[in-house]
Amino acid sequence: MWIADGWNEYEVIDTSCGEKLERWGNYILVRPDPQVIWETPKTNKGWKNKNGHYHRSNKGGGEWEFFRLPEQWDLHYYSRPIGRTLTFHLKPFSFKHTGLFPEQAVNWDWFGEKIKNAGRPVKVLNLFAYTGGATLAAAAAGASVTHVDASKGMVGWAKENAQASGLGNAPIRWLVDDCVKFVERENRRGSKYDAIIMDPPSYGRGPKGEVWKIEDAIHPLIKLCTHILSDEPLFFLINSYTTGLAPAVLTYMLSTELKKWNPQVDSREIGLPVTESGLVLPCGASGRASF
Repeated sequence: MWIADGWNEYEVIDTSCGEKLERWGNYILVRPDPQVIWETPKTNKGWKNKNGHYHRSNKGGGEWEFFRLPEQWDLHYYSRPIGRTLTFHLKPFSFKHTGLFPEQAVNWDWFGEKIKNAGRPVKVLNLFAYTGGATLAAAAAGASVTHVDASKGMVGWAKENAQASGLGNAPIRWLVDDCVKFVERENRRGSKYDAIIMDPPSYGRGPKGEVWKIEDAIHPLIKLCTHILSDEPLFFLINSYTTGLAPAVLTYMLSTELKKWNPQVDSREIGLPVTESGLVLPCGASGRASF
């Protein structure tokens, strides 16, 4: 397992009864987590002295309950391999999210070091780019980045994070677009990228209502992306939060579709350390191909 243990301002304090107790800077949140199927004693005082609690509904969805929580605050992550601090604006919004997946820091460090040590210009394509964590890490390491997400609001949020991180003038191209259609157009244009990052949702819709279901769409997209890889690619990263896509499945898809470049492929669960238990909370899986 790859563990995102480099955070100072974020922490999973405890987990129990389908929920996780987290510290986001100066604020304590309780959020649901489907992996937490155990029932351990909730002895940490944070369970009672929280600033925000997302309550799941039996009918689907849920709602936030707030206790002295600001509408927005900042979180910082210092990446040692990159040598830069990234700043993220956080705010609680729909379906338990805050605008950041802290477990992805372990991937930011991995590819950030690869970009920094490449010794050449690196063009990165970040698909399903959300609020820009991977985009900022790649740009801070010295890459030029094309950031693509179907949500105009998420792209705007990512731009704000770039400004807050001192990357407002970095070579980042911000695009609101359907990721599959964008890659198809880039293929027709003959565009090439040295690295591709994709963090697809399990289920989602494009800007014009296009349906995305990861089990059906991920393999064709990987195959399509091979046509826009440069002759000397640096890396290919896929993240999955779908339990049906085990790390071995990611390895199989990457190894078969990228075989002409003879990559080194490694796929594992990613996780966050839990302070109270000393164990690690699993948070999905990542597949990494290095060339």
